[in-house]
Amino acid sequence: MTIFRANPATGTVSAFGETHAASFGKGGFCPAADKREGDGKTPFGLWPIRAALLRPDRLPAPHTALPWRWLRPWDGWSDGAADPAYNRPVTIPHPHSHESLWRDDHAYDLILVLAHNDTPPVPGLGSAIFWHVRQPDGRPTEGCVAMERDVLARWLDAMAPGDAVLISAE
Repeated sequence: MTIFRANPATGTVSAFGETHAASFGKGGFCPAADKREGDGKTPFGLWPIRAALLRPDRLPAPHTALPWRWLRPWDGWSDGAADPAYNRPVTIPHPHSHESLWRDDHAYDLILVLAHNDTPPVPGLGSAIFWHVRQPDGRPTEGCVAMERDVLARWLDAMAPGDAVLISAE
């Protein structure tokens, strides 16, 4: 099992003897119990990696043991606390608040879905924490972890079920 160490205080993620720059939530970071929908904070905790989602027009198929699938233009993720599908994948159009996973920028070319608030989801305590591609200007995320696409894709090939991200300021 590989534990990827993500440190929002230093703006880095470390694994496999490497440390790379990363972006974290624009609202800072917080204990997982304090996470709220829309606060822009990255929650501390040990988050298993559930699955990978990839853009078929931008990346080749990975060589990973993790569950994965191709993204489609109609894929979304519910962030509406009143939605029965809160913190779950949805099909767009969708009647509740959601975000599109098929984006014009490259942030969601590769998404790793982390196990935050998902067993079961509690409305309002924060929807998905994704580990995704960092914007070219390195700007903060909406509460996720983001890093360079090439590193993330290379690491994805080495990932397996049971791997997790430890988000900690230590």
